[in-house]
Amino acid sequence: MDQQSIATVILLGLFLLLMFLRVPIAFALGLASLATAAYLDIPTLVIAHRMVNGLNSFTFLAVPFFILAGQIMGEGGISDRLVRFADTLVGRMRGGLAQANIVSSTMFGGISGSSVADIASVGSFLIPSMIRRGYRPSYSVAVTITSSVQGVLIPPSQNMIYFALAAGGLPLEKLFLAGYLPGIILGGALMLLCWVLAVRQGHPSGERYGFREAIRVGLDASIGLFTIVIIIGGIILGIFTATESAAVATVYALIITRFVYRSMPLSKLLSVLKKSLATLATVVAIIMTSSGFAFLLSYLKIPSSLADMILSMSSSPIIAMLAINVLLLVLGMLMDMGILILLLTPMLLPIAVQLGIDPIHFGVIMMINLGIGLCTPPVGTSLMIGCAIGEVSIEKTLKDLVPFYIVMLIVLMLVTFLPLLTLWLPGMLD
Repeated sequence: MDQQSIATVILLGLFLLLMFLRVPIAFALGLASLATAAYLDIPTLVIAHRMVNGLNSFTFLAVPFFILAGQIMGEGGISDRLVRFADTLVGRMRGGLAQANIVSSTMFGGISGSSVADIASVGSFLIPSMIRRGYRPSYSVAVTITSSVQGVLIPPSQNMIYFALAAGGLPLEKLFLAGYLPGIILGGALMLLCWVLAVRQGHPSGERYGFREAIRVGLDASIGLFTIVIIIGGIILGIFTATESAAVATVYALIITRFVYRSMPLSKLLSVLKKSLATLATVVAIIMTSSGFAFLLSYLKIPSSLADMILSMSSSPIIAMLAINVLLLVLGMLMDMGILILLLTPMLLPIAVQLGIDPIHFGVIMMINLGIGLCTPPVGTSLMIGCAIGEVSIEKTLKDLVPFYIVMLIVLMLVTFLPLLTLWLPGMLD
């Protein structure tokens, strides 16, 4: 083998070996990068510069703010209020609590920006509630984890920020708006499926609220929901950028939970800050090491080789996009979503652009693919957390997940081949 082939084997082989040995992902990326750079006689200072440069972005400043805002919202009782509000809207339907689960995920996903955070907060309340109402534990978990995929689509999505960084600085405002309609379509499709299953399987109707009670619950929840207005309304009206909206949303969330809801005492606030700092430290380490790893991928011309391989399969853009979707779905089953975004974007985005796919559109396609991976074994983080909360095995949950997988794949195909669904809202900013 020539030097480039050997370096490629060292970079990818050592990374996969360290992952297999359960070495933390940041260390696996960093060690594989340093070993490859040593073999190629690339100065270590060059790799270090690339790592630091990976954080040198105004867009990245949104990450710590959205992490903190999501933690405050979850710990400050916003999620409980959103669940009750969703129950007043759709709870009286057949299978109403499952419908409320999806609606609350739509709302909370737009605040936390994370599928995992959605399950950890909303799911920890709703999964046990559904089980007590007579739903199967496996079905309760299936509804919760698939609806949480909206959290990676509906802004403010942390994974959208990672894509913007990995893509070289795409406008975050347009990425946020691009995920809204696909996220709502996904939620609507899941609600339709739940209604069909509820009718067939005789799922119970939910609690009925009086008009006054519903108004009171709605007004109480609207204070927290105003966070979405701050983020999206501020961006569309040009009041502030997506990064600035993250800071404003964090301050607003703190004021509401500390002084309006009075659910954030000082002791809990300190705990929230510690959790946010721990999460941010992990994110920073991964982004830095993945930046060095991506530099070596480009140096070894791995993205262009992958592009040639995919494009050689067929001259049809449709076949090529289907191949990319299959690749993303398979890899999404095997690795964490954030890591895949940072590693695959530099390789796959040029292929998509060559096929005539808008970068914003491709970002949403990637989010849906890898979001499905969050619900799929063996690595699916959302699936693992949901099964732990519902105290049910993955094997039993997978049987209930089959129709949900089908619905998510249908939405994926619609978004892939109907770019207007993704690009219509961002076009409003032009």
